[in-house]
Amino acid sequence: MAEHGAILLAGPTASGKSALALTLAETYDGVVINADSMQVYGEMRILTARPGPDDEARVPHRLYGHVAAREGYSVGRWLEDAAAALAEVRQSGRLPIFVGGTGLYFKALTEGLSPMPSVPAAVRERVRARLEAEGVRALHAELEARDPASAAALPATDSQRIVRAIEVLEATGRPLSAWQSGARQGALLDPAWARRIVLWPDREALKTRIDARVDEMLAEGVLEEVRAVARLDLNPALPAYRAHGLRALLAHIRGEMSLSLAADTMREETRRYAKRQFTWFRRQMAGWERLLAQ
Repeated sequence: MAEHGAILLAGPTASGKSALALTLAETYDGVVINADSMQVYGEMRILTARPGPDDEARVPHRLYGHVAAREGYSVGRWLEDAAAALAEVRQSGRLPIFVGGTGLYFKALTEGLSPMPSVPAAVRERVRARLEAEGVRALHAELEARDPASAAALPATDSQRIVRAIEVLEATGRPLSAWQSGARQGALLDPAWARRIVLWPDREALKTRIDARVDEMLAEGVLEEVRAVARLDLNPALPAYRAHGLRALLAHIRGEMSLSLAADTMREETRRYAKRQFTWFRRQMAGWERLLAQ
């Protein structure tokens, strides 16, 4: 491992990434750096399966729970935070170990980002008001007509990214897909100098682990955590709202859904996400070392 300047460890949710990262960090004097877009939020440790205090006491962890759920955190901001964390770890002489399930974070880390335009506050407010009035599916249908490439890449329920794509259209008259196809800049790591691993678990075994994880979250007090999030009265367009199971558990707390149905919804959302992760990893991480998860 000494010949590598970093370890990049990706994989679908519930595949055992955090445990493996912990072992690698203890073995190679490493620091674990988060590359999961949901584990950045401080208010949702249980819901997002963040490493617990015992794990954080064993080896240093960075970029976990350092963002408030009411913030509009983005891959661009994560890349800035990752640059600072990487500089700190390199200064300490330890091995940086990036771990997570957000493929776009790894892509930005090794390839950089396309320059994105700023969106005036008035445009942002207007589009988000439309989301509240018309609903996410109506905006996705509009995006299909105006920017088919971006619409095809986004689920019709991904309100945060759909809103962003329409904001860019309104602000610049140019599709988001056109901006994204431009020259990229800001890569932090040369992938040739990193050991790149993607965990590849058995699909049926992963479903079982996802089901068990939901039960564990309920036992650990995820409902109290979600009640605290409910008191924040978050805008549903915020990225934090995409945490798997959050909407269903909020519906249960409001008396609109049984706990059993909310838990089943959470399991199904997580399974669908894992399926999308498999597809993304297969397409985008062809050069990565596949490691069969135990």
